[in-house]
Amino acid sequence: MATLQKIRNRAGIAIAIFIGMALAAFILGDLFKSSSSIQRGKNMELAEIDGKTVTYPEFQAKVDELSEIYKMNSGKSTLDQKTSDQIKEQTWQSMVRNITMKDIYENLGIGVTPNELFELVQGKNPHAIIQSIFRDQNTGTINRGALIQFLKYQLSNVGSKEHNYWMFVENQIIEERSFTKYNNLLAKGIYVTSEEAKSDLKGKNHKATVQIASKMFATVSDSTIKVSDSELKAYYDKNKDKYKQENNRTIEYVSFPVIASKADEDKLIKWTNDIKSEFASVTDPAAFVNINSDVPFDPSFFKKGELSPEIGNFAFSGKVGDIYGPYKENKSWKLVKIQRFEDLPDSVQVRHILFKVNSAPELSKANSKIDSIKNLIVVKGQKFEDLARTNSQDNGSAANGGSLGWIRRGMMVKPFEEAAFFGKVNELQVIKSQFGVHLVQVTNRGKTAPNVQLATIDRIIEPSSQTYQNTYSTASKFASSNQDQKKFNDAIVAQGLNKKTANVRENDKDVAGLENSRLLIRAAYKAKPGSLIVASEGTTPIFELGNQFIIAVLTGEQEKGIASLNTVKSRAEVEVRKEKKAQVLIEKMSGKTDLNQLVSSVGAILNDAKDITFDTYSIPGIGFEPAVAGAATALESNQVSKPVAGLNGVYVVKAVSVISAGDQDLAGDKQKLSASISYRANMYAFEALRENAKIVDKRAKFY
Repeated sequence: MATLQKIRNRAGIAIAIFIGMALAAFILGDLFKSSSSIQRGKNMELAEIDGKTVTYPEFQAKVDELSEIYKMNSGKSTLDQKTSDQIKEQTWQSMVRNITMKDIYENLGIGVTPNELFELVQGKNPHAIIQSIFRDQNTGTINRGALIQFLKYQLSNVGSKEHNYWMFVENQIIEERSFTKYNNLLAKGIYVTSEEAKSDLKGKNHKATVQIASKMFATVSDSTIKVSDSELKAYYDKNKDKYKQENNRTIEYVSFPVIASKADEDKLIKWTNDIKSEFASVTDPAAFVNINSDVPFDPSFFKKGELSPEIGNFAFSGKVGDIYGPYKENKSWKLVKIQRFEDLPDSVQVRHILFKVNSAPELSKANSKIDSIKNLIVVKGQKFEDLARTNSQDNGSAANGGSLGWIRRGMMVKPFEEAAFFGKVNELQVIKSQFGVHLVQVTNRGKTAPNVQLATIDRIIEPSSQTYQNTYSTASKFASSNQDQKKFNDAIVAQGLNKKTANVRENDKDVAGLENSRLLIRAAYKAKPGSLIVASEGTTPIFELGNQFIIAVLTGEQEKGIASLNTVKSRAEVEVRKEKKAQVLIEKMSGKTDLNQLVSSVGAILNDAKDITFDTYSIPGIGFEPAVAGAATALESNQVSKPVAGLNGVYVVKAVSVISAGDQDLAGDKQKLSASISYRANMYAFEALRENAKIVDKRAKFY
C-alpha cells in the first residue's frame, strides 16, 4: 500500500507546481457553512468578498486545516512564524479565488462530475498530482495496485490522516480542473485574424537603422513654464487612475537598543577566569563545554593555518590539556583547551553502499541488508563495486560501483566524514546518517598532516537584566516627556538620537529592520496622526522588538482609493510641466528634416541605433522610449518623423535604412499571438473579476 510518508514525499513537488501556477492550489472545502451567532457578528467579520461575509473562525479553521497538511508534508510537528504567515496568505488567496469564481462556474455550468473525477483519479490518463504521488520510480508508470489499495484504505478509515489528506488532494484536483475549464472557455473565445498576424509579422520584419535627434525636457528651465491651478485640476481629473493608492501609514520612530554595559562585560570576564581551573581539571571537556558554553562543542579537527595566528601558535606548541585564555574575539570571551591531536589527510578516496531510511521498520531492514552485504564481501569474497551497482540506493554513485571519488573535509555529513577520515584503508564500516545506513570503505588516503581538536568555551557578551531595566527606564522617560510629534522631534534633536521613517501597509508583517514588529503596525492603524503609537494590547507606547525598545509617532495616513489632488499636487505638476515642455520643444523642432540642423539650431543630441523593431525594449543612447521605437518602425528609408514626445524628451527620428526580414510563417505567428493573448486574457480576466468582487479585507484586526 502507498504509505502516507511516500505521499508526503511525492505530493510535495506536485503541490508546489500548482501553487506556482497561481491556481487555487490550496482548496479547503466548503467555506460558506453557517456558524454560531457570535461568529456571524460584525466583531468576527474578517472580510467581505463579492458580497459574502467571511468570519474569523471560518478563516482560522481553514488556516488550521492547511497547517496540518503542511505538517504532514514536512513531517514537522510545529511551524515557524514565516511558514505560518505564508499559510495564512495562501488560505486568503484561495478563499478569494473560490468565492470570486463560485458564481462564475455555476453561471457557465462549469463543474467536475463524479465520473470525470473518477477518470482523473483512476482513468487511463490520471491527473498530474495522481501521477506524481503513485508513480513507480523504477518503471516510470503509475502503480495502480498501490493507488487502488490506498483508496480502499482511506475510504474505510474516514477521519484518519490519510483520509483527510486525500480529501485535500481531491479538492485540489477539482478546483484545478474547474479553473482550467474556465481558462479554456476564454481561450476558445479568442481568435487572431490573418490581417492581425500579417500586421504583427510586418512589425517584426521591419528592422530600421536610425538616427535620433533628442532634446530632453530637463533642458527647458522650470521657471519658464507656468502651471495654473486649473491646468492641474484638468490633468488630475483626466488621469485619476494614476493616483490610486492603498491603505498606508507613515511612522517615525526612535530606537533605544539594549547593549551590554562595561559592568556586564566585566562580570563575564570574572566568570570566565573563575571557571578556568575547573575547565582544566575535567575529564570530559566536550560535555563541560556543552553545559557552560553558548556555542556547543565542535568535534572538528584543524590544521594550524585554519586557525587564527594567536590560537594556531598556542595549539601547535602545546600539549593535550593546555588552556589558553580568557581572550576576547568579536563579541565573545573564550577559553580554549587542547583536546586531541591527529595526523589526518586533507582528502580521501571513498565508496559506499546506501539504504535509505524513513521509518523504524525501514531502519531494521536496512541494518539487516547492510550486514548481509558486508558478509558477502568479507566471507564470500564478492566485489564491493558489484554489490553497490545492484543494491545501493544512492543513484549518483551506484553506477560507479559506489565510488564518491576524492572528497575533502567538510563535504559530507559528520558521521560519514568521521568514518572516511578516521577509518583505515579497505576497512568496512557501518554508519548511520540522516540519509540512511551506509557501508563505507576508504580506498585511498591523501598525504597526512598534524591536526588538532579544541574544546572552546564561548560566552557571548550579553546585556544583563539590570541593563535591560536601565534602557527601558530611559525609553520610558523619553515617552512620558514627549507625547506629541513636535515634542518627539524636538527631543530627538536635543538628545542627538537617530530618527527613522517607515511606510507600512495594513497587512505588512514587519517594518524593515525591526524584528517581530507586526504589533507596531497594527497599533499604527489605531493611532491618531501626530500622537505616539500605543500598543493595542495595552497603554504603553514602548514596543520591545528584539533587543531594542521602540517609540514611534504616527505622522501620516492615507486610505485606499484615489488620492486627493492636494496629496498628489507635486506629482501632477511634474507631469503637466512635462506636457508643456513637450509642446515648447515640438514647436522648436517641427518642420526640420535635417537632423544636423536640429543639433546646431536647438542643441539636440544625435544618436545612432541599429535593428530597431516594434518590439525593441530599450534604444541605445536613449533608453526606454516606446514611442520612439514605434515611430522608427513606421518609417521607410530616408524618411524623417515628426517630433515625438517621449517619456524624457522630444525626439525626431530618421530612418537611414530599412531591412525587411524573411519571416513569412503566417500560421506560426497566428499561433504564437493566440497563445500570448490567451495567457494575458486568463490573467486579466481573473484580475477583473477580483476587482469587481469589491473585497473588504479586515485581516489586520485579527493577525
